[in-house]
Amino acid sequence: MPDTAILDRPAPVTTEHFDVLIVGAGISGVGAAYHLRTQMPDTRFVVLEAQETFGGTWWTHKYPGIRSDSDLHTFGYRFKPWRGTPIATAEEIRKYMGEVIEENELGPHIRYRHRIGTAAWSSAENLWTLDAVDAATGATRRFTGRFLYMCQGYYRHEEGYTPDWPGMDRFQGRIVHPQTWPEGLDYAGQRVVVIGSGATAATVVPAMAGRAAHVTMLQRSPTYFRTGRNAIEIAEQLRKLGIDEAWVHEVSRRQILHDQAAFTRRTFEEPEKVRDELLAIVRSHVGPDCDVETHFSPSYRPWRQRIAFIPNADLFKAVADGRASVVTDEIETFDETGIQLKSGQHLDADLVLTATGFHLNVLGDIAFTLDGKPLDFHQTVTYRGMMFTGLPNMVWVFGYFRASWTLRADLVGDFVCKLLRHMQAKGAQRVEVALRPEDHNMPILPWIDPENFNPGYLMRGMHLLPKRGDKAEWQHNQDYWTEKDQIPVIDLDDAAFRYG
Repeated sequence: MPDTAILDRPAPVTTEHFDVLIVGAGISGVGAAYHLRTQMPDTRFVVLEAQETFGGTWWTHKYPGIRSDSDLHTFGYRFKPWRGTPIATAEEIRKYMGEVIEENELGPHIRYRHRIGTAAWSSAENLWTLDAVDAATGATRRFTGRFLYMCQGYYRHEEGYTPDWPGMDRFQGRIVHPQTWPEGLDYAGQRVVVIGSGATAATVVPAMAGRAAHVTMLQRSPTYFRTGRNAIEIAEQLRKLGIDEAWVHEVSRRQILHDQAAFTRRTFEEPEKVRDELLAIVRSHVGPDCDVETHFSPSYRPWRQRIAFIPNADLFKAVADGRASVVTDEIETFDETGIQLKSGQHLDADLVLTATGFHLNVLGDIAFTLDGKPLDFHQTVTYRGMMFTGLPNMVWVFGYFRASWTLRADLVGDFVCKLLRHMQAKGAQRVEVALRPEDHNMPILPWIDPENFNPGYLMRGMHLLPKRGDKAEWQHNQDYWTEKDQIPVIDLDDAAFRYG
């Protein structure tokens, strides 16, 4: 045989077997690893992460001012006290996550720079097989496991969503999506236009204001914001009294969750009153010269889209002192020097940031097959937003819109451990959910009711998401204050669960 034939022979694929395969080392994946490590210490598991380190969003996003828009007493894990300010920077969040990894010896379980291409379920073997490319070597590595724990997040990290506006190719400045902020980008003295009105825009505008010549937030429609001190009064008081940090964390979480529940309830029961209160706060910061009705008065009721928290009112202060401005209009076209608006106004710009959202990522953009047949995820029905009909031995973490993501990650972590222990007790090798006889006439509906919550990324990606029913078991209801009581007492012998 010629030597070249030997050289061309592909390297054998190495295979490692685990009890549980965790996808993603962001806030959900690190939490999942913790729960398995502490609740089921004999379980063999691996965490596969495409990026070069842990953190997910808090690693990939590098834009100025990157911070949480949820408080860290509830966005942090329930099992590790948060000691800093409630709205934290990406660096602070990653430091906290790194401590979780180190303190619980999770590092040896994580494989970085492993990008999963395929996930195949075999009913004959009751086994998941994941093929991943190891970026360090270029080799394909195979991982098999009895259970698949999807913690990959919900958007595509490689690129953000940017609409295709006319004339973008004519613009002589630079167009950047905050999600892919270039290293070393210097905007000092530049005229910056930030397109968008969500949490990213509200973060980056005050962060850039002052260093830039001027920052304009260009929005098609306004967004609701809440504001306040970047502090939790009850936490400050308890620390003055020398209370243990674990108690400070728990009491602060309960206070925040109580207040959030009350606020959310009011947005449904008295939306106009809540709207007036939110706008009154904006007026108190931006001053009488700002047209609040035009620039900060959304057409929808509060909480139909996420409400970002603005610590210390920094966005509004930047507007009030003239370092930033808000324009509510639509784009007609880009031109060589900026953006022409439909109203006739022209925004001169050297740098345009498209803070226009992201691409929904469903199951990590991994090619799934079930017994050799491609998975059509959109045709499944969700069981409480965690499991899906016809999809064995898999749980997915998808957090809350109106509360911190990690609250649900912790609940799902408990559920997974409880389910795995139940399977062990039954001697079951597989579990999946299926509609019960009493469910077969149930209306099958989109993943979420757009009248209840309708951000752009969900509306654009609804055709990719599973279906829901009109019963509590068959929907992801986004209500932490109900689920915190319901999920822990799920009857795993209910007819919705099928074991084998």
